[in-house]
Amino acid sequence: MMSLLPVFLKLEGRHCLLVGAGRVALDKIGSLLKTGLQLRVVAPDALPEIRQLARDGALEWVERRFEFSDLDGNFLVIAATDSPQVNAAVYRGAVERGILANSVDDPPNCDFFFGSIVSRGSLQIAISTAGESPAFAQRLRREIDEQLPENLGPWLENLGQLRREILAMHPRSEARRLLLHRLAQRPICESASGPSRRMILAPPSRNGHEESLPSSGTAYLVGAGPGDPDLLTVKALRLIQTAAVILHDDLVPQAILELAAPDAEIVNVGKRCGAKSITQEEINGQMIGHARAGRSVVRLKSGDPLIFGRAAEEMAALTESGVPFEVVPGITAAFAAAAAIGCSLTERNTASNVIFSTGHHAHSHNSSPLPELEDATRVVYMPGRDLHLLAREWLELGLPPDLPCAVISRAAQPGQQVRCTTLAALGDAEPVLAPSLLIAGWAVRETAAMNQLVADGVLVTA
Repeated sequence: MMSLLPVFLKLEGRHCLLVGAGRVALDKIGSLLKTGLQLRVVAPDALPEIRQLARDGALEWVERRFEFSDLDGNFLVIAATDSPQVNAAVYRGAVERGILANSVDDPPNCDFFFGSIVSRGSLQIAISTAGESPAFAQRLRREIDEQLPENLGPWLENLGQLRREILAMHPRSEARRLLLHRLAQRPICESASGPSRRMILAPPSRNGHEESLPSSGTAYLVGAGPGDPDLLTVKALRLIQTAAVILHDDLVPQAILELAAPDAEIVNVGKRCGAKSITQEEINGQMIGHARAGRSVVRLKSGDPLIFGRAAEEMAALTESGVPFEVVPGITAAFAAAAAIGCSLTERNTASNVIFSTGHHAHSHNSSPLPELEDATRVVYMPGRDLHLLAREWLELGLPPDLPCAVISRAAQPGQQVRCTTLAALGDAEPVLAPSLLIAGWAVRETAAMNQLVADGVLVTA
């Protein structure tokens, strides 16, 4: 089935032909008449409800069988008889005349499909399955309908009036674009004299904090979390949706980037696996340049910006340049990885400390007594694929060979994998896809994954 283009047509005053006047036709008439089109029904007989609509002047009923000349002059044609042959003939005749046609419950003989509609005044949500399952579309319509306030229509009408006031009062600019987005974020169904109208009349604000939306000329260091869009903070989501420019790490998945506004400029400034395609100075320069040009800039970092995200360098550059900035925390990969294996990083009986490090800095030369070395959960970001060196140095440090370890790949994302093992066998664990993270410590022992540890010391779960 080829892809369909969802469109909303203006039909007021246009001519439409409906062939058939039974129950199926009646189901279509209600939605057709709401559009203000001129409806002509051709059928030798008609339900009482359709006869009454004809007497009331809501539609024209021609009491006879379909003739091909009935097609002439129409913008749309719907075939809704109980005869597949008649419906197919109506469709073929419409195609020959270049008229869009629909043959009810006959997808091959359709140029368009009727969606299941959720309506609240000017708001319409149309659901289509391309004829595969109208019943499923109806189910979705009911579920969506239950979630929307009944008085959403009047609120949307008021929102449209406020939008027109903004367009009339404010010249085209980045500030106006942000104001329109801020208006759409306002509480649904507030009073006409509420804060939305005060926001329109007030001078443009440059801090943007009240609404959690970008201010022009400001840079935001935003945590994208471990990769699951559902784990974004509410503030991060709003900033992503309304930013003019997004400079993102290579590890930020497409599912999160797709949340950006259609007109946003999205630039990959990642330096994954040591690649030097862009320097930190160039990233800083892009942030500063866009902000000075009056754009709202989101520097989107995987996990949390303040944990191994080089945020200190970027904040220093922004401060030196005089560009205002804000840091928006995110869920760091360590927490997503711990959740993936059901591990509390600070298990009361075994771990009163948590040590965060990267693969480059995990080789500790600490000479602390053994109880202090073991009384911590160790989290290593970017541990690398070859863990032999790290395992050997930890063993030489005095950590026990049976210390539980877990390597988690793509935590909280599709394709998540977990390798559970011990420190003695860590170097022999099968490599996992990047990005990955290592958690080691007695707290790991209590996890559901470790309880399934197989005899050879390695467990793989997806």
